[in-house]
Amino acid sequence: MCATVRAVTTPKRTLQIGGREYEFVLPRWQDPRLTVSAVVMSVLIIGVATLGFRVSVPQILASLITALVIEGVWTYRHTGKLVWPASGLNTATGIALILRVSGTGGGGYWSTSGWYVYALVVAFALLTKYLVHFRGSHIFNPSNVALVLAFVLLGSSRVEPLDFWWAPLGGSMVVIYVIILTGGVVTLARLKLLEIPIAFWLTLAAGLGLLAASGHCFTARWSVGPVCGTSFWWVVVTSPELLFFLFFMITDPKTIPRGRVARIIHGVSTGAVATLLIAPQSTEFGAKVGLLASLAVVSALRWLLERWFPEEVPDQSPAVQLIARLAGTGGVVAGRARTFWRGALAGSVVATVALLIVAFGAPARQPARANVPEEVPEVEVDVDPASLPAVTVDPEVTALSSDIGTPDDLAITLARNLAIEAEAMQRHEGELLLAADFGGRLDEMLAQMSQSVASGEWVVARYSFVSLHLRAVAVESGQGTDLGFEALGTVEETTYDADGEELHRESHPLASLFVLKLTPGDVWLITNESEL
Repeated sequence: MCATVRAVTTPKRTLQIGGREYEFVLPRWQDPRLTVSAVVMSVLIIGVATLGFRVSVPQILASLITALVIEGVWTYRHTGKLVWPASGLNTATGIALILRVSGTGGGGYWSTSGWYVYALVVAFALLTKYLVHFRGSHIFNPSNVALVLAFVLLGSSRVEPLDFWWAPLGGSMVVIYVIILTGGVVTLARLKLLEIPIAFWLTLAAGLGLLAASGHCFTARWSVGPVCGTSFWWVVVTSPELLFFLFFMITDPKTIPRGRVARIIHGVSTGAVATLLIAPQSTEFGAKVGLLASLAVVSALRWLLERWFPEEVPDQSPAVQLIARLAGTGGVVAGRARTFWRGALAGSVVATVALLIVAFGAPARQPARANVPEEVPEVEVDVDPASLPAVTVDPEVTALSSDIGTPDDLAITLARNLAIEAEAMQRHEGELLLAADFGGRLDEMLAQMSQSVASGEWVVARYSFVSLHLRAVAVESGQGTDLGFEALGTVEETTYDADGEELHRESHPLASLFVLKLTPGDVWLITNESEL
């Protein structure tokens, strides 16, 4: 009779493959893993279609197929059934969302670049789930630990995590926020795990607030100039990537500690460790890896949380249980002296973490100030805006998060800086170049000036433009963006002797890319010129 009832309520599904019958098990519609997969795939589709996500269809498919094959084979060998790999696909979609391979551009939907990296990272993630266990369950969130190791081992020149900032707030971003927040809240409310992301976010927001107040900055691909202070805080705490991390990574039911108090401490500890790991990072790459690594660190210490904060009496609220745990054992609050000392200990821990945050953050305070002179000489030059052509703008520039001013104002700045260069060469005053140039361009102009001193002949270049096109230029490290003008026109070079007498002049066509860098004080300086 029991067998008959099972056949009616849960009909057996089978597949015929090569004349052999296999039992096939599908997940229930109520399975929260389906919700997670739906959320991640929806975000991926919107991101690739409308936000220029630098991930391709072959890369996504490599992740999904790898998970399907590995988890399907592993499960069949251990159960004799073909089971829908819901957990493996969650791992694969999470990795596809976060992992980026260098060389994959936005809009390259069918790029096969680095597809094998996605396959290898997914394979390693699943192996950690099968082979690294604690009390019958895996220790690390599989996608999290695999991503952290990939970023650490391969480095920012080969791979990087998804950006903190995706795009200006518009229709697509609003939809993405709604999908992540709704899916996250509904899923965790059903699992009764909402206290973990709340504890994590409040801790991280407080820690990053302290870090931002101390002058923390990082450079990022999507920003012209460093992201500092309040902007740094707001970008990170409202990042869709952070929301995905707190809703769908740190709450993995297989890797969180048992007991609600331990889970709250898990969220607080992850937020504190994340802040400490982010603090010394001066690039967005370092900050993102620090955030992801915080979960791996805390997950490795899960046994301590379960030992110090074992499962509680079901009738007690988490707040009462936490107070009881800090004050004594067995849910009975100890005497006032013990409560005082345990409270003092908790306060000392908070104060120590705060001091460590400030101390660890020292290397990342105003990193862009390096090699920038404190005082820049003022140079009076005349630039006629009417002499400049209308500026065309690349869509990548409008997609940046920074307030860069108007393209016409930037064109005037370029013309002014070039005029200052000419004035510096005409007057034989190298310090004037500090008002126009930075980095490689400054070194190049100073070398020209030294050569002129040696030869006794001074070459002064004056530029005129017929077209200017503004575009974004990635810095060499990939962790930052400058602006560049693709300029067509004419350059006139006049040669003078040491006494300022004109010797000769010549003109030739100009086809150059002038790169402008935003330096402290919102000063744009030329950092490079290269031929188009």
